[in-house]
Amino acid sequence: MNALNTPTGSLPPILDLEASGFGAGSYPIEVGCILGDGRSYCALISPAPGWTHWNDAAESTHGISRELLLTHGKDPVVITTELNSLLRGQTVYSDAWLYDYAWLAKLYEEAGQQPSFRLESLQRLLSESQIQAWPPAVTQAQQRLNIQRHRASSDARIQQAALATLLGLQ
Repeated sequence: MNALNTPTGSLPPILDLEASGFGAGSYPIEVGCILGDGRSYCALISPAPGWTHWNDAAESTHGISRELLLTHGKDPVVITTELNSLLRGQTVYSDAWLYDYAWLAKLYEEAGQQPSFRLESLQRLLSESQIQAWPPAVTQAQQRLNIQRHRASSDARIQQAALATLLGLQ
């Protein structure tokens, strides 16, 4: 194990969620994560019956329509079961912990399950100067990887690459 409590040579797992909007009534619409060994997971989330809030500005950012979720989204129970299997016992990091924690809680509440992993703020891994360097590191990682942002697994992959650069692991 290294200082990050991950197996030597691996990076911390990163999780990201996209949502129907921001604020009250918003709900998760896509979850993605990248593991320390580079494997990834991504799933569109079928909206629960009470999940009706929709923000057109959010849709224009992530490009995911409600219709796409209704036709291709997975049931929250399936997704939480898959996430629990994949992430069991791990500490998983998010760069937007405040939002992602709330949306992940909403997903698990709908599924009637509890996460088998812990979600923490990615900032806990960074020094003050690294936190200040985070936005340009993300931009550079996106350019280096040539990945579009604002899809959950893509954002997680970009964030993990930026973290590796800032921590000198890449």
